[in-house]
Amino acid sequence: MTGLIRRREFLGEHELRSRYDVVIVGGGVNGLSLAFHLAEYHGISDVAVLERSYIGSGGSGRNTQVLRATYNTPETVPLYATSLAMYGDLAQELDYNVLFSTQGNLDLCHSTDTLQVEREKVLLHRHYGVQTEMLSPEQVLEVCPFVDLTAGGELPVIGASYHPAGAFARHDSVVWGYASAANRRGVEIHQGVEVIGVDVVDGSCRGVVTNQGPVAAGRVVSAVAGWSSELARMAGVRLPLQTMALQAFVTEAYTPVLWGLVSSMDLYVYTQQTARGELVVGAETLPYNTYSTRSTFDFVAEAAKRTIQLLPFMEKARLLRQWTGLCDMTPDSSPLLGESEVSNFFLMSGMGTWGFKGAPIFGKTMAEMLATGRVDPLIAPFDPGRFREDRMVPDAASAGTHR
Repeated sequence: MTGLIRRREFLGEHELRSRYDVVIVGGGVNGLSLAFHLAEYHGISDVAVLERSYIGSGGSGRNTQVLRATYNTPETVPLYATSLAMYGDLAQELDYNVLFSTQGNLDLCHSTDTLQVEREKVLLHRHYGVQTEMLSPEQVLEVCPFVDLTAGGELPVIGASYHPAGAFARHDSVVWGYASAANRRGVEIHQGVEVIGVDVVDGSCRGVVTNQGPVAAGRVVSAVAGWSSELARMAGVRLPLQTMALQAFVTEAYTPVLWGLVSSMDLYVYTQQTARGELVVGAETLPYNTYSTRSTFDFVAEAAKRTIQLLPFMEKARLLRQWTGLCDMTPDSSPLLGESEVSNFFLMSGMGTWGFKGAPIFGKTMAEMLATGRVDPLIAPFDPGRFREDRMVPDAASAGTHR
């Protein structure tokens, strides 16, 4: 008996045309999410995604795959909670296994100030239906028995918050899932096409200039993460962004021991274990602006020390590789989502360290904005013009990644 063989084209090749309804600059998870949502839910498939390298080559392939809804403002909690819920259905929606796994997030506290911050966050989370709870040191060991409650004798753990819905998804699977689904719906994804200019006349964007020639568009969307300010500059738009590097490293495969994320709000470090057994460690952003994607020895040494303080078994794990992802950080650590001061030039920028976490809801709401002009209440607070109006959404405390 011969079974049916399922054949699928994951990513088609197309000649770059001279015009599209929508041009999305950036073939990362957010640009591809937008392209998918435009085609799937609004019937807009005359879309070109332009990626100067290969899809997922930027921040999307350099993040640590953490998904959560534990944020610190009335604006960000429902936004990322909705995105987390969408991730739970993403494999079925895209017909692509994104390796989504709910494992929980454990945030350790070593000071009374941090403990109070976490208690206040828990109250906010519960108001918006996000399950988070406070744990005693004894309860921390019930969640993760490998934690050293003395933190090497330097910063004893005095409590923690726990987010059971915290999860992970494989970053390259999410990228390819969105790309494949968008491709099947008629979107053109062009790799190796670099945007070198933005065509703006009389305050209106008319398209882009690429290394393969000009491309006209009804609307242009910037989804280039750490390079957002550079692309916006080509359009004559000055963005309130700083480009900073977020570093991480991974060990060789280790016996499966960790379930979920273990992080410290005082030591600025977080650890998880991948499905392949690798132990991933991340820490705070570098304290200076850079476009360099080279990681540093100082980071590895300090992050390893902090991790061993919390999880002593990791002193025997051997470093495999380290990397850096570029983040575009706004003054309030919240994203820029909407039309810029140049008409028809839209921004999916300023996500900082949270672009992967918000990709489903960012793509959905931005697609609705482009297709209908309606601004979803979830992203209305993140309008790019809010700084001119002295209206900020301060959420740096949620990251635990920069001092």
